[in-house]
Amino acid sequence: MSQVLVLNASYEPLNITTWRRALVMMLKGKAESLEHDPERLVRRDLHVPTVIRLRQFVRVPFRQVPLTRRNVFQRDNHTCQYCGAKENLSIDHVMPRSRGGGDSWDNVTTACMRCNVRKGNRTPQEAVMPLRKMPRRPLSSLSFDAVRQIDSGRHSEWAKYVIGA
Repeated sequence: MSQVLVLNASYEPLNITTWRRALVMMLKGKAESLEHDPERLVRRDLHVPTVIRLRQFVRVPFRQVPLTRRNVFQRDNHTCQYCGAKENLSIDHVMPRSRGGGDSWDNVTTACMRCNVRKGNRTPQEAVMPLRKMPRRPLSSLSFDAVRQIDSGRHSEWAKYVIGA
């Protein structure tokens, strides 16, 4: 099923919805289409939207991205942050748990098994294994999901509306 990026009236990303729901919002006058799929028509004069913008501003609460193994791998592009390998990946604690490091976005990173074992119970500085990219919390759940869609090549037109893409 085709997905549609929903933007607030201020052009900030709000949600990802189905093309049917987006079409209903457009037909009711609640949203306008900014981008569409030139290959897919709903009817002769109406393309399936890929990005819509709400006509009225909507206030939404902030949602944080949950810290999960899958989300850490996604943030790090399924790449070892020490050597760049893309196979046999695991999660590494920058500051080892045995030395007080916790499970947080800024203390976990993707590492291949070889680098994880080599680093052992040390910090990257002590092991002389610099990180390619310092770990950080993703901006928002929506932008995280949108970047995943953009990176997969399914919705490259979303890139101009999403920070971090």
